[in-house]
Amino acid sequence: MEESSSSSTRSAAQTEKMKEKEPEKSGKKRNKAEEEEDEELFNFKNKSTEEEEEDEDLSDSEDSIFSGLEDSGSDEDDEDEELSDDEEEEEEGLDDGDLKLEPEQTQQSCVVLQIETKKRTGGGRTEEAKQEDEYVHDSSDEESCVVLQIETKKRTGGGRTEEAKQEDEYVHDSSDEEDIRNTVGNVPMEWYRDFPHIGYNLDGKKIYKPIRNKDELDDFLDKMDNPDYWRTVPDKQTGSDVVLSDEQVQLVNRLQRGQFGDANFNEYEPQVEFFSRDVMLHPVTNRPADKRSFIPSLIEKEKVSKLVHAIKMGWIKPRRVEDDSRGRYYDLWANEDSSILARHKMHLPAPKIPLPGHQESYNPPPEYLFTDEERALWEQQDPCDRKFPFVPRKFSSLRQVPAFSRFIHERFERCLDLYLCPRQRKMRVNVNPEDLIPKLPKPKDLQPFPTTQSLVYRGHSGLVRSISVSPSGQWLASGSDDGSVRFWEVCSSRCLKTVQVGGAVKSVAWNPNPSVCLLAVALDSVVLILSPSLADRQVVLSSERLLSAPQEADANEGAGPVTWSEGEGEELNQGIRLKIQHPKAVQQVSWHAKGDYVASVMPDHSSNLQVLIHQLSRRRSQNPFRKNKGLVQCVSFHPVRPYFFVGTQRSVRIYNLVKQEMTKKLQANSKWISSMAVHPGGDHVICGSYDCRLSWFDLDLSTKPYKMLRHHKKAVRGVAYHRLYPLFASASDDGTVIVCHGTVYNDLLQNPLIVPVKVLRGHDITHDLGVLDVTFHPTQPWVFSSGADATIRLFT
Repeated sequence: MEESSSSSTRSAAQTEKMKEKEPEKSGKKRNKAEEEEDEELFNFKNKSTEEEEEDEDLSDSEDSIFSGLEDSGSDEDDEDEELSDDEEEEEEGLDDGDLKLEPEQTQQSCVVLQIETKKRTGGGRTEEAKQEDEYVHDSSDEESCVVLQIETKKRTGGGRTEEAKQEDEYVHDSSDEEDIRNTVGNVPMEWYRDFPHIGYNLDGKKIYKPIRNKDELDDFLDKMDNPDYWRTVPDKQTGSDVVLSDEQVQLVNRLQRGQFGDANFNEYEPQVEFFSRDVMLHPVTNRPADKRSFIPSLIEKEKVSKLVHAIKMGWIKPRRVEDDSRGRYYDLWANEDSSILARHKMHLPAPKIPLPGHQESYNPPPEYLFTDEERALWEQQDPCDRKFPFVPRKFSSLRQVPAFSRFIHERFERCLDLYLCPRQRKMRVNVNPEDLIPKLPKPKDLQPFPTTQSLVYRGHSGLVRSISVSPSGQWLASGSDDGSVRFWEVCSSRCLKTVQVGGAVKSVAWNPNPSVCLLAVALDSVVLILSPSLADRQVVLSSERLLSAPQEADANEGAGPVTWSEGEGEELNQGIRLKIQHPKAVQQVSWHAKGDYVASVMPDHSSNLQVLIHQLSRRRSQNPFRKNKGLVQCVSFHPVRPYFFVGTQRSVRIYNLVKQEMTKKLQANSKWISSMAVHPGGDHVICGSYDCRLSWFDLDLSTKPYKMLRHHKKAVRGVAYHRLYPLFASASDDGTVIVCHGTVYNDLLQNPLIVPVKVLRGHDITHDLGVLDVTFHPTQPWVFSSGADATIRLFT
């Protein structure tokens, strides 16, 4: 009861003092009910335990920083500490989100309460009272001021004037920011990027990042719906979003425009001239001179003493006055600018003297010293023929080396050489050899192409000079010097049929038309048309129908020396349907794309009948050229247009069969063309020659070869294009087949890409002959080659 009465009396006294010190602005009288409320609010000792727990929760943390400290027992120290702590709280500006007290009122109420409590309790308090007053007297803890401010707000909340509401600067502030005070300091927040927290509060506990589940869609919707989205910025220290006020936005805009942050600042104020031409009565500053300006410098004294000591010891010597009695020598070229000579086009710098070698040393190695024989030989030689103009000698020390007797002569001769001998500038270009190599793609990126040998077709006993694949890709025909034509199954390498023609076969060619199954064979002076019957019945019937067409009456008149005849007896059983007799030996046969025309080549300088074109449906032949310029080696039809390619020893002529005129002449730059192939597109031609060259012609680009490939070491015997893949191959007497990747672009401004990808080996060189012919499979990236070793090989 005594404690309660004392506490009520103390609170009443405090209330009266606070009433006296309240400003006049809030001078309204409060009623008795409010005074009773104040007495109850300031009576801390009569509070229930629930209210104490609520007050404890209002602090920053459950355990305050100073909660573990015991009361020291001295009243004076406590008062000093409480007063100082109150001042710190005032400086820190602790606030309670919705409450705004006048600063004077807050200070006075806190101080009055603490002083009155001290006076009443004194030093004779019990331990229980000390524990109860722990939150009241320890003003360094933020709880006391916060509780006081909250209770005072309850007391004065309803009675605030409109003027106080307008001056309330903490209305829009949230107490969450005060609770989540981050104590990491001024450190980059990127350090906490990989952690779940963003710092620590006053109690050292982690401040965890807010849970953000916003994706790009939510952010976009927020951007569309939220009118304050443009002024919302994230706070990295608290992890929350802060909405900028109008004043803050205005400040940012002013800073971005390069203006001053304060809108009221006048940057064009008139300048105050402190100094003028008028002599002023008083100086700008009257600061007296320093004491050190009257005292000699000790540092300079030490430096001077060191210099004097160095002069006395002789370490520093005075400058010598040059004697003018001696003659002065001037450099004539001292003022000459070397850059002037360097800019002169005809200026050639003098060659430098080679550096001395081991033989010019005073102590050369023994192998550089002359023997008696070498010395006698050196003396007998003419001075201009001697390797060295002196005899190497050896001395034990450098002091014993005499002067060189020919020194002046050599200097004079060098001056004569520089003066009289003409010099020539050598233009040297430093080129990296790797830069000259074109940047080609890797072969792995250019697949598929044949790489390995898969099958070997054995059965011929002589040279296999020519091979040809059927349009379906199932059958392979080969002609050999053993007088036979063999038909092979491609996949199994099995020989299905052998036709003995009675002579060395020079060339075989399968009809490119898939609706017929015919083979043209050239041997000696005869061209045979074979029907091997290696297709279905419909194709065989159409082939027979083509060969059994009625012969025209005037067929023999235009034929000239060519004779057509049909096979008889045993020849029919072997499949020989037609025989075209030529006046001279036939070296090559070539079909037209439609399969009705076949051309034959008879190389002969003395005759104009070097090329003949035969039509099977009408059984007639014609000589398209009145005169042949050069020895014809090979011919080929254009795959699409009515053009005819005729390859001679040095050039390739292209004729238009409709206009009956020559359209272009390709210069191969080779000594002797051996073979020719036309690209399936018809705009590119490759030619192989006996001088180991492969020429690629771009018909739209030039009549000269676009690319010359010299990959083979011996004569090139055969070349071939693939119908579907960008591949071409060449066969040579060195026993190899080189497969190249050749991409042709539709863009006329882009040149073809030619890359050698594989060298195929497998044939044996026989009688200095290697691979004689090469051809591609019509649908697969496979290549066939025939050689002088009487074998045919398939590379896949």
